[in-house]
Amino acid sequence: MTSTNDIRRSFLDYFESAGHARVQSAPLVPQNDPTLMFVNAGMVPFKNVFTGLETRPYVTAASSQKCVRAGGKHNDLDNVGYTARHHTFFEMLGNFSFGDYFKDQAITHAWTLLTKVWGIQPEKLTVTVYHTDDEAFDLWRRIAGLPEERIIRIATSDNFWTMGDNGPCGPCSEIFYDHGDHIPGGPPGSPDEDGDRFVEIWNLVFMQYEQADNQIVADLPKPSIDTGMGLERIAAVLQGVHDNYDTDTFKALIAESGALTGTSTTGDNQASHRIIADHLRTSGFLVADGVLPANEGRGYVLRRIMRRAMRHAHLLGAKEPLMHRLVPALIAEMGAAYPELLRAQASIESTLLQEEKQFRRTLTNGLRLLDEATASLAPGATLPGETAFKLYDTFGFPYDLTEDALRSQGFGIDREGFDAAMAKQKENARAAWKGSGAKASDEVWFDIAEELGGTEFIGYSAEGGQGQVLAIVKNGKRAESASADETVDIVFNQTPFYAESGGQVGDRGTVGNTDMLGVVEDTQKHLGRVFAHTTRIEDGEIRVGDTVGLSIDRDRRNQIRANHSATHLLHEALRQRLGLHVAQKGSLVAPDRLRFDFSQPSAVDPARIGEVEADVNRHIRANGPVSTRLMTPDEAIEEGAMALFGEKYGDEVRVVSMGSEDGKTYSLELCGGTHVAALGDIGLFKIISESATQSGVRRIEALTGEAARQYFTGRDEKLREAAAALKASPDEVPARVAALVEDRRRLERELAEAKKALALGGGAGAAPAGPEQVGGVNFVGQVIADFDAKGLRGAVDEAKQRIGSGVVAIVAVNEGRASIAVGISDDLVATHNAVDLLRRAVSVLGGQGGGGRPDMAQGGGPEGDKADDAVAAIRAALEEAKAAA
Repeated sequence: MTSTNDIRRSFLDYFESAGHARVQSAPLVPQNDPTLMFVNAGMVPFKNVFTGLETRPYVTAASSQKCVRAGGKHNDLDNVGYTARHHTFFEMLGNFSFGDYFKDQAITHAWTLLTKVWGIQPEKLTVTVYHTDDEAFDLWRRIAGLPEERIIRIATSDNFWTMGDNGPCGPCSEIFYDHGDHIPGGPPGSPDEDGDRFVEIWNLVFMQYEQADNQIVADLPKPSIDTGMGLERIAAVLQGVHDNYDTDTFKALIAESGALTGTSTTGDNQASHRIIADHLRTSGFLVADGVLPANEGRGYVLRRIMRRAMRHAHLLGAKEPLMHRLVPALIAEMGAAYPELLRAQASIESTLLQEEKQFRRTLTNGLRLLDEATASLAPGATLPGETAFKLYDTFGFPYDLTEDALRSQGFGIDREGFDAAMAKQKENARAAWKGSGAKASDEVWFDIAEELGGTEFIGYSAEGGQGQVLAIVKNGKRAESASADETVDIVFNQTPFYAESGGQVGDRGTVGNTDMLGVVEDTQKHLGRVFAHTTRIEDGEIRVGDTVGLSIDRDRRNQIRANHSATHLLHEALRQRLGLHVAQKGSLVAPDRLRFDFSQPSAVDPARIGEVEADVNRHIRANGPVSTRLMTPDEAIEEGAMALFGEKYGDEVRVVSMGSEDGKTYSLELCGGTHVAALGDIGLFKIISESATQSGVRRIEALTGEAARQYFTGRDEKLREAAAALKASPDEVPARVAALVEDRRRLERELAEAKKALALGGGAGAAPAGPEQVGGVNFVGQVIADFDAKGLRGAVDEAKQRIGSGVVAIVAVNEGRASIAVGISDDLVATHNAVDLLRRAVSVLGGQGGGGRPDMAQGGGPEGDKADDAVAAIRAALEEAKAAA
């Protein structure tokens, strides 16, 4: 038997030997078509090549492309498990020519591979051509030797491919395999064509026309080829089975599902096992490509698929979560061809486990409600839409899951009633929002959120992509367009731009296409789910409905990532070095720095700061991985994850783990931000300051990566400059500076002594000036410039000792401001008060108050030019005191 892996390899080998570039499968999240939920055909990654927007270093290619059809118009979910060939995940084998070869070589390659390389009997093959494509008809007859009755002309759009109303288009030629007359059905174009006997295995698209407004307007200058062959279908042919689920890959997954549940894989259990196998593939590949379960967008589709499989595991009687235990079997079958599965194994398993644990908690209650609702229904009756909506709203049952649960019982669902209940809930939500006191300026964002839903963030795994313009907000109101020199807020259906949240600043970058260019200056999030890109239109015009390229400033994002991951390491290092009382009180994660506020009653000792810095750098050097899991908040906190300050959490959170110590995860936090893939990407960590922000809260500011390196380089340059000025080596600078500081202190002491002597009326070796008699007492009054006010009390005390009995007033003037001290000998305290005398002087200096003791008081004022007047005021007060006595 030829394995599926062998068939894939053989296809790629054949076309590589024929000069085609072997191109790896693109991720399931489209990077070049925002209108698609997932890549659903092999040509999607090459779409821009076909339209001329992109060039590649090859003109022919071959690939095995991962595809998912589970949302939008290409939705096979309802049929999966119940038919032979419907899947949510499948692989599309394809060969492509971008203006190189055309119909004749495409047909030659197809016929050679099918009949010569793979040995399919020619009489088993039938082809179709578009009814006016005589060229293809003749080529099939000449190259393959097919009789005319097995070259069927089809006039419907099934045999004419278009990319849309505008763009390349052209006729198709489909190849069908006849599984034998024991299976009901007729050839394509016949009344029995819907049977299963003739199965399409390959479609050759001949792109040769240009279409505008759904009308062919010209021939393409370079006709091209796009083909697609379902790997699962051709595997069934080459393995001699009719049913895709009987091929080796599915048989292995189904057998493992049967073994783990202890149930038969046939009979009444068949559909459940098939659904589990199909949905396991879809879930595994989507998680590997960065999609996680969510309540909207791609994540919601993934959740629906997971929960559909998990319900069937429940139907099979699985008592414990099943899906995560099937991941090793999936990797064994497909991991060699798609190594991303192996790389993401831990993430796939943990995501499936958490989702199934969460779903099992609600499944029992939901099914009980469903059983109660259907107990009184007659066979073939319809479940009320309100009941279906209650299952969705209360228990998280998607509509199609309820539909699937009722299928085996023969019941339908009132879809109109479900939609009406959904609309009513939205009306109630609007009324509650308006009554909540929300800002009126936010109403435009509420309208956008209700009408268009939330923005899907693809920035965890992508730094660029394309987005469709859903809304433009100009001056607080919605607009249809924006032109050059206008700054507006733009909402896209998906975006790689991170919106400011959790301390991490919003992304910047550019948006544009061939008709316009805009610079994104900031990205903000409204109502928790609508991303607004504040964009300055540089050139051209952007309109609602346009598709534009989105590109973040990658260097800036990388710096932000490094700072954010370093913040997590810093948080844990502080907890371990200072104690578990440390809790985050705020943060800023910017491209140039990080800031972290934390609870701490006192300043952090510099030695401790050094230890924290060393801890962080040790984990950076260890270059441990950074991983993300999706969990409920309670489960995350049970595992020891720390919640971020000021962050609001819903039913599920992203849990970021990084580093390891003693066999345990070093840092585990709830966080929705972007992070480095490995800690070594941070490069370097340097704390530049530690300070207080308020009582009990300290702040650390730090740098990482290139900013930290530049910080060290700058410090080194300053050290060398200082060394040159001191005529010393850098190593000698600390000792030289210490000596200079000591010299300065000595000189300052000597200067202070000299000024004090001057203030007392003497100098070095000179006797102090004698006191004057004022109001019957000895009085010394001096004004001196540039005298340190801190020395006033000492100077006054010394003057008091010299005169024995009397009053001393010394005024120091510095930079226009005056400080004054007044002292009174003990024998005069009963008749004179230093505070009263001081206040007379201070009022002259333009000051207020002043205070001290009856024998010593000090104060000052801003009018230093009136220092002599202040001394005169004290003289006058002494004279008045004598006269009053």
